[in-house]
Amino acid sequence: MIIPQLMKGVQLIGHGDADMLKYRDDIAVPIPTSNQVLISVSAAGVNNTDINTRAAWYSKGDGSSADASWSGNALVFPRIQGADVCGFIVAVGNNIAADRIGQRVIIEPCINQVNGQPLKSPWYYGSECDGGFAQYTVVDAKHAYAVNSEFSDIELASFPCSYSTAENMLTRTNVTSQDRVLISGASGGVGSAAVQLAKARGAYVIAITSPSKNQQLLALGADQVISRNADSVDTLGENSIDVVIDLVAGKQWPQFLQLLRPGGRYAVSGAIGGALVELDIRTLYLKDLSFFGCTVLEPQVFQNLVNCIEQGQIKPLVADTFLLDEISIAQEVFLKKKHVGKIVLTIPK
Repeated sequence: MIIPQLMKGVQLIGHGDADMLKYRDDIAVPIPTSNQVLISVSAAGVNNTDINTRAAWYSKGDGSSADASWSGNALVFPRIQGADVCGFIVAVGNNIAADRIGQRVIIEPCINQVNGQPLKSPWYYGSECDGGFAQYTVVDAKHAYAVNSEFSDIELASFPCSYSTAENMLTRTNVTSQDRVLISGASGGVGSAAVQLAKARGAYVIAITSPSKNQQLLALGADQVISRNADSVDTLGENSIDVVIDLVAGKQWPQFLQLLRPGGRYAVSGAIGGALVELDIRTLYLKDLSFFGCTVLEPQVFQNLVNCIEQGQIKPLVADTFLLDEISIAQEVFLKKKHVGKIVLTIPK
């Protein structure tokens, strides 16, 4: 395969609205260093993290954006975003076996190694380094996982970020077949992944979503669905839940602690309903609750995800697809939250 010197891609040129995303056809194709692989990208999913990074949502400072990247540092512009990547390895660095060329791979989005060197603080693909919203991308070989599946490239691109996040939350909270698990934001990418992965573990799954999406969540395997506007304590009863998988937070957050049984576990990896919540610290210690903030993936999580894909234990949920140069429209549709599953960009050849 002849690898060109220039490629098409989308660069984020600053924090702000979608007008900060610039589609170009003259971006230099990255060259893999000794421990990296070069991937021809086939498809890349849209997710909250890319939009939050663009909008500087992660910044907790004075508005200067000095801490607006995923890791809490300033973002370097221009930046190619895109954490959900499926593609084929087309070149390898000097330290990587040549037989990896040709493998279809998905990329682990939580990066803990760059050019063979461990990072003190993990990066997120498409935040601290360039990601997959382009024809080519590079990553350390250890983060490019070969996958043997009949799913299409578009379908495989729906897995990396959402499903690894969900599997990490279930791993951290040690969900088993004995647990009753409540999942907020269950119709989104991570939520719908958590429904499937929790069912794969044999748990009893209760999904919170809008009523219009009830049947879709039940079809995914949810045992019960409740409205996001309902009083969940009245509906389910106090001390009725073993594990809460929370992607929403927001004003109804105190109900989750009421629902948890003594010794219950709470995991969070998102706050789309509002980042600031009210915590009665007495509930935390009197009920012996365990809280898990889930960002960095446990070492076994991504391989577990690949195993689930290859064994057919989970299925992709692609709500819609767009061309790469339609990224602004894709993100606008994503933000309306009327879909179930993932929105995926197809990459031009």
